[in-house]
Amino acid sequence: MNIQEYFGRISYNKPHKDADLQTLTAIFQHHIQTIPFENLSMHCGEAIELDLQSTYNKIVRKKRGGWCLEINHLLFWALQELGYEVCILGANSYEPAEKGYTAEINHILLKVVIQGDSYIVDAGFGGAYQMWQPLMLISGKDQPQVPGIFHLMEDDGTWYLEKVKRKHYIPEHSNSDIPDTPELGNIRKMYRFTLKPRHIDDFQELNAYLQVSPDNILRKKSICTLQTTNGLLALVGWTFTDMKYKYTEDMDLVNITTLTDEEVEKTLKEKFNIVLENKLVP
Repeated sequence: MNIQEYFGRISYNKPHKDADLQTLTAIFQHHIQTIPFENLSMHCGEAIELDLQSTYNKIVRKKRGGWCLEINHLLFWALQELGYEVCILGANSYEPAEKGYTAEINHILLKVVIQGDSYIVDAGFGGAYQMWQPLMLISGKDQPQVPGIFHLMEDDGTWYLEKVKRKHYIPEHSNSDIPDTPELGNIRKMYRFTLKPRHIDDFQELNAYLQVSPDNILRKKSICTLQTTNGLLALVGWTFTDMKYKYTEDMDLVNITTLTDEEVEKTLKEKFNIVLENKLVP
């Protein structure tokens, strides 16, 4: 495992002598724009191993993506290698359909401390709720970014992350699902977490469970999303979405296409730079 090889994978070639916020932000943005959030292994009959060597081989050497457990674990390793003070945290994600947070921890994120200031770094949420910059760990402050306004709230040691949603402009009438759950109001709750440090081994059971549980969204749908310089690309089942942020003020331009089986493979290669070893069943 080699940090230069990781830099090659994320197309990062700037200086990185200082473990500062500027470098963290640059590495983070390269990471989310080159490593897709994807669960395709589950739909190709491949097991997802949660050890760092397997994750490194899959994402860095085989040019694949991964889900939060893999993507954030790899980023954790890279930041540690670069001298950052970083730890893994666990979160309970918000389920819009259930109007509540999951009972069990089902997401990992990172906390990075730079010169006494704490930041939340999460490269593994994917889709339209993916942060583009580290968030200051500060309660009640709007933190505007290109994808929208993020907001952290703290209540008795528990932190809540939410995002202000934007309107979508869809040029042609389309009955396809946007990879998002419509919800009343313009606030989308994302997850809640505490600052208790975790170890990747704490998530082994979750990793195994998510691969076999028929109820979770990751088993039900094949998902691949990637952030771009001005929006995001998403392939959910056979539905391909190209979203451009701030198409007009507070409005995102959304183009939705339904693909054939042949086009799915082509789209994965051309848009996400993914070539699968095994047959995908979307």
